Formats: sequence, C-alpha cells, structure tokens
Amino acid sequence: MNCELAHERIVTAAYNELPDEQTHELERHMTVCPDCHRDREQLLAMKILADANPVLEPPANLVARSRLRLEEALDALPAKRWYERLTQRMMNNFASLQAAPLAACLLLVVGAGAGILGNYWYAQNRAARTAAVRPPAAAVDTPPAEIASISSIVRQPNSEMVEVSYNQVVPQQMQGSLDDPKIRQLLMMASENSASPAVRDDSVGLLAAECRAGHSCQAAGIRDALMVVLRYDKNAGVRQKALEGLAPYVAEDLRVRDAVLEALLNDADPRIRTEAVKILEPVEADTSVRQVLHTVANSDQNPQLRTVSREVLRRVPAIQ
Repeated sequence: MNCELAHERIVTAAYNELPDEQTHELERHMTVCPDCHRDREQLLAMKILADANPVLEPPANLVARSRLRLEEALDALPAKRWYERLTQRMMNNFASLQAAPLAACLLLVVGAGAGILGNYWYAQNRAARTAAVRPPAAAVDTPPAEIASISSIVRQPNSEMVEVSYNQVVPQQMQGSLDDPKIRQLLMMASENSASPAVRDDSVGLLAAECRAGHSCQAAGIRDALMVVLRYDKNAGVRQKALEGLAPYVAEDLRVRDAVLEALLNDADPRIRTEAVKILEPVEADTSVRQVLHTVANSDQNPQLRTVSREVLRRVPAIQ
C-alpha cells in the first residue's frame, strides 16, 4: 500500500467505515510508515477534540418559519391531473431503465400504467362495496391476545369500516452455553431492548463478563454491541457494565479507545468518566488520549475528574 491510498483510508477508518480487511492492511502499513502513523494520530486527536465542542442547533423559530414556507410553497403548486401523473411515472421508468433492452422497457412501462389504472379502479369499487354493505357486529373476529404491536390503521373512505394490521409474537425459549453463537446473538439483541431495562442489564452484564474473560469477544460482534450501549444507553449502570467489558481491548482496538474517549468527554455520569480515565491509563502515551486528558485536566467542571486526569498525566514524563 502506498501513502496516498493510506491517507484516504485513514479518513474512512476514523469514522468506522473501512472494511475489516482494508483496516488490517492499513494497520500493517502503519507499522512500517511513521509518517502515515503520525497523520492518523493527528486526525484522531482532531476528531476527538471536535466532538468535545457542542453542536449548535438552529433556533426553533427559524425551523418553524422554514417549514411554514415550505408548506405554503407546496400548497401553491397546482394539482396534477391523472394523465400528467401517469406521464411522469412513465418518464421515471424510462430514466431508471435506459440501460435495459427496449422490449423490457416497454413491458415495464405498460405494466406500470396498467397497475396504476387497476389500483384506482380497485380502490373505487372497494370503497363503494364497503359503504353499501356493513357486516354485523357478531361477525367481527375477536383479535388474538398475543399482539406485539399495531403496524397500520386505515379507515375506508365514506365508511365506518376500519382495517387494523397487527403483529403477533409467539413466546419461545432457547437454552445453551454462552459460547453458542445463537445465544450470543440473542444476548446482543437483548442489549438493545428498550422496553425492559432488567433484560437489557442482564444481557450487557453477561456480554461484558465474556469480554473480561477473553472468551471470543469479537470486534465485529460483542464489542460492537457494547460500544453501542456505552454511547447510547440511558441507564448509567448498564453503560458502566459495557465500559468494564471493553476495558481489556482499549490498547488493541482503536474503535474501543475512541468509544472510551467519547465516554470520558460526554457521559453524564461522573463515575463512568472517572472509570474511563483509569481504563485509558495503559494507553496514556497515545496522542488522542493525551489531548483529551489535558482538556479534562485543565477545563472540566468536575474537580475530581480534573485531579484524576492530572495524576495520570504526571505519571509519564513524556506527556508533560
């Protein structure tokens, strides 16, 4: 790999958008090219410092006025007639299928037109039949008890008939060891369960324990799930468990290191931020880590965090 290609991949990797095989290739290049390694460290440091600054939101009045003007502009547009809409649909089909054979294009265009007219005719006849015939109350089916969610509600025009679409869930169970891929997949799904904090807490605790024990805590599996929890979960206890599970990988995985740095800068719980400082201590010579520790030590509002960060910085003379 040459340095020009490495610079392109450094930027992509900084935003976690680089495939695994290209990431490994980039890491191998970093070991033999100190210039590219320095450029990457500078970019990561700049990204971390940029994340430390708050993002300014547009004023609410500006957003409201903009939406109002957009709605007024859309309302002012003349309504298109059915043949104009059909023509526009045909033109769109031509644009998307210009690389296809001519016969296929003609068939699709004819099918699209027939589908539009057929749907219009079907909707009109269905509305007429529904308005004329209303089934008795006894004929209405009782919905089953195992309803997970309602997906859509549609009222028929000029009628009291309502069509409700719902999703059913049949409870099931699965048993297996923590090494079972299916069990791990279920645990990772449970870590995103916003409806049950207890289930989420149990699943994250099990995943974190597996990572601390070094039991196949894959970068593209359990680690990703724990990083999502650390960044976005609203429960501080669950976030702390995720942080503890990621701790063994902060030296070898740059994505884990960035997630811990984000927690140090942005987490609302001082205990998690203090724990993040301790976890980052083995990699305190890293440029991004030094920059963040200096920022926290000099300007953070929490005196305890300032003290802990300064103690870490004092342990290594090269940081001064």
